[in-house]
Amino acid sequence: MSPESVTAAVVTRKRTEGRTEARARAARRRKLVVLGARTLLLVAVLVAWEVLSRNKAIDPFNFSMPSKIWDQLVQWTAHGTAHGSLGEQIGYTLYEALLGWVIGVTGGVLLGIVLGRVRFLADVLGPFIKILNALPRIVLAPIFLILFGLGTVSKVASAVVLVFFPVFFNAFQGAREVDRNLVANARILGASDRRVTLQVVIPSATSWIFTSLHISFGFALIGAIVGEYIGADKGIGLLVMDAQSSFNAAGVFAAMVILAVVALLAEVLLTFVEKRLFRWKPGGPGAER
Repeated sequence: MSPESVTAAVVTRKRTEGRTEARARAARRRKLVVLGARTLLLVAVLVAWEVLSRNKAIDPFNFSMPSKIWDQLVQWTAHGTAHGSLGEQIGYTLYEALLGWVIGVTGGVLLGIVLGRVRFLADVLGPFIKILNALPRIVLAPIFLILFGLGTVSKVASAVVLVFFPVFFNAFQGAREVDRNLVANARILGASDRRVTLQVVIPSATSWIFTSLHISFGFALIGAIVGEYIGADKGIGLLVMDAQSSFNAAGVFAAMVILAVVALLAEVLLTFVEKRLFRWKPGGPGAER
C-alpha cells in the first residue's frame, strides 16, 4: 500500500472518529438540556401550586399544597400509617401489581403469539376477545372482591384483566407482522413450526411486546389500587381511601406521588432492559439520537 493510501485511510478514520465523538457530545448535551427543562417545569408547577394555594386562588382544602403533601410523606415515612409502616403498604401494592403484571403479560404474549400464528383460532376466538376487551374492566374489581375476598387474589385479578389485553393485541399484531420471507427461508432450511415460532416469530415480535410493557405496568398498578380502594386491609389504595374519607387531600396526593415514583422506576428499568436487548437494532431504543 502506498504512503498516500495509508495517509488517506488515517485521515478518513480520524474524521469518522471525530464525527462519532461529536454526535456523542451532542447527544449528551441534549440529554442534559432535556433533564434541565423537565426539572424547571416541575419546579415551576410546584411553586405555582404552592403560591396559588396559599393565596387561596385555588382551594387548598380540595387541592392541598406541595408543602403539606411533603409533610404527609415525611409523617408516613417517620411514623408509619394507621395500617403499618409505609414500606409495608408500598410492598403490598407492588407485590400485587407485579404478580398481576407477570400473569397478564405471560397470558397475553402466549395467547397473542398462538392466535397470530394460527389463523383458524384467531377467526374463532377473535370476536369473543373483542367483546371482552370492550367491557369496562375496572367495574370487574367489585366482582373479584366478592369472588375472592379482601386478600391478594382479588387485587391480582384486577391487575391481570387490565394488563392482558394491551399485551395480547401487541403480541398478536407482532406475530402477524413478521417478515414472510424470514418464515419462508426458515421453512426452506427445514425448520418446524415450533422452531419457526421460537426462533423467528417471537424474536421479531419482541419490539411490539416491549411497546405494550411500558404501559401495562401502569395498568397493573391501577388494577391493584382500585382493588385496594374497594376493599383491603393494607396497601396504597387503602391509604387513598382513608385519606379521602377523612377529607385529607394531602394524603391523597401523597399516595399519588408514591405511585408516580414507583411507576417511574419501573419505566426506567424497562427502558434499560429494552436498550440492552435492542442495541443491535438501527434507530432502536439503544441508538443515539
